[in-house]
Amino acid sequence: MHLFPGQGDFSVGALVRAVHADPSIRTAAEQVFEAIDGVARERGLRPLGPWLLGPTPPTARELAGEAVGTAQLALFGASMTVHQALCGAHGLPLAVVGVSFGEIAALTAAGVLTLDDGARAAHDLARVLSACSGGLTLLSCPERTARELIDAAGAPDPVDPVDPMGVVVAVVNDDRSVVVAGSVVGLARVEKAAAEAGVAAVRLRLPFTSHHPALQAESEEFAEAVRAYHRAEARFPVHSAVAGRAYTAADDLPRRLADCLVRPARVPEVLRQVALCEPDAVFEAGTGSALASSARAVLSRHPTLVRAPLAEPGALSQRPSR
Repeated sequence: MHLFPGQGDFSVGALVRAVHADPSIRTAAEQVFEAIDGVARERGLRPLGPWLLGPTPPTARELAGEAVGTAQLALFGASMTVHQALCGAHGLPLAVVGVSFGEIAALTAAGVLTLDDGARAAHDLARVLSACSGGLTLLSCPERTARELIDAAGAPDPVDPVDPMGVVVAVVNDDRSVVVAGSVVGLARVEKAAAEAGVAAVRLRLPFTSHHPALQAESEEFAEAVRAYHRAEARFPVHSAVAGRAYTAADDLPRRLADCLVRPARVPEVLRQVALCEPDAVFEAGTGSALASSARAVLSRHPTLVRAPLAEPGALSQRPSR
């Protein structure tokens, strides 16, 4: 099973190191970014393949300084690279899980979107997010504690017409990690309350907010953009941390993808569902290991191998012992 993470744990350095260390990852990256770069040129962006795979790859700062959507195309490409390399090593997955932005890659991996249209959707979402002021903060605590901190901070209610960007729970990673979303001022209040309570709080390096009910207009804009792309039947189940289930043929997928802008993602619930499929191995199809860490915590009672290929050397080819 492949897990596709959101934008909070993207490391361009991890991708570059893996490309230089593992020939199978480099081959997959060359194929993926050849397609993505066609979309990049179409959208007026700098092609990423020659840059990421060349002798002087970009730093995270340099990538972030490029035009809107460049970093998202790099993350989408990294996820698809890991997915293709994993398929080469282990065959097609039993199912995939998408978390937030990762739902685009998950649907592309399942063949619902072509690689080109998946890249277009990633860029569409980046353009929409660029207008979503605010931010996201990672709290090292359970969801209940996060809600108590929001209350203690006196952060405005998200339906308050005076300040519609009140702080809300955006992503529940596991019972020790939650992301909250809201205005910069509201997040600062929550971070102060967290410090007073001894809870670690880290503002994510993402210049936007997401998973917030105030973003309904932006959500509709993104849904309309995705409707322009052909959608095929999925080759295997796609589970959504926002929908809390596997998608079906009856789902309005553009609308469901757009839900990621306005509804929270709950990783434990969807991981418990996929655990019922009894996968032998779960791999994070991204550059980090945060989602794999959450999977280990949630699936601790299941005999499942959990690995993050770009963050753990040798994990790509590792097979379960059972």
